[in-house]
Amino acid sequence: MGSAYINDFNLLGRTYRVTAQADNPFRLDLSDVANLKTRNTDGEMVPIGSVASFSDTTGAYRVPRYNLYPAAEVQLSMARGFSTGQGIAAIEKIAAERLPSGFGFEWTEIALQEKLAGNTAIIAFGLAVVFVFLLLAALYESWMLPLAVILIVPMCILAAMFGVNYAGLDRNILVDIGLVVLVGLAAKNAILIVEFAKQAEDEGMNRRDAAIAAARTRLRPILMTSLAFILGVLPLTISTGAGAEMRQAMGVAVFSGMLGVTIFGLIFTPVFYVVVRWLADLRKTKRTEPPHGDASAAHP
Repeated sequence: MGSAYINDFNLLGRTYRVTAQADNPFRLDLSDVANLKTRNTDGEMVPIGSVASFSDTTGAYRVPRYNLYPAAEVQLSMARGFSTGQGIAAIEKIAAERLPSGFGFEWTEIALQEKLAGNTAIIAFGLAVVFVFLLLAALYESWMLPLAVILIVPMCILAAMFGVNYAGLDRNILVDIGLVVLVGLAAKNAILIVEFAKQAEDEGMNRRDAAIAAARTRLRPILMTSLAFILGVLPLTISTGAGAEMRQAMGVAVFSGMLGVTIFGLIFTPVFYVVVRWLADLRKTKRTEPPHGDASAAHP
């Protein structure tokens, strides 16, 4: 049934290996195994079938091990609308409730890398918002005015996540990339309004009229650029074929987020500008007011 290595020999400048093995017709059936000879206690050669019986059984073709312990491999595939993070959390919960004492589990490959990396997407998103805020603070030389731009970001993120959930998609790395992109796009549209409102206010217009005039002036440019971007990512949202889920994830996030940026930005950016400028003026007024003690001393 098996084979045995005998030796090597050279022929015509080449080396050949000699292996002893029964011919193919004599090692195909179970009866051929029974005809194999073995020695008995008297040293005589007898067929194996005279001293042993045979039966068909089944078993694992291999026994996997993990860290030297016998293990069972389990591969998971997420259903539509659920992220890998949710799947990992669900398996950990089931394992904690169902596995008996002495049994454990560990993650490998991509799941292990995801566990080690942690939720770095939130850190990246937070750094993107902070970076935009610092750039605007340097541009306007103010810590208050950039808030009129940054406050629109949560609304566009909510619009993006609403679109992702409505489409039945999960929040994966491509959705996170789309959210970071939306931070810049939301800030860009808001800056167009805030910049014109600030210029109008510097020219003597009150902040309310300046915000309204800026919104009217920048309405058409914002709509044109936003609609062009929305139509540009529309093919991603309806794509099919290989890799369609990845394209749809980013496309739906950016598509719905840009709708929120356009609608909420045009409505709320002027409101945020008026509120932030009012708070800045109120803070400046409180700083310039003299203390009550000095006022009483000046007017006995």
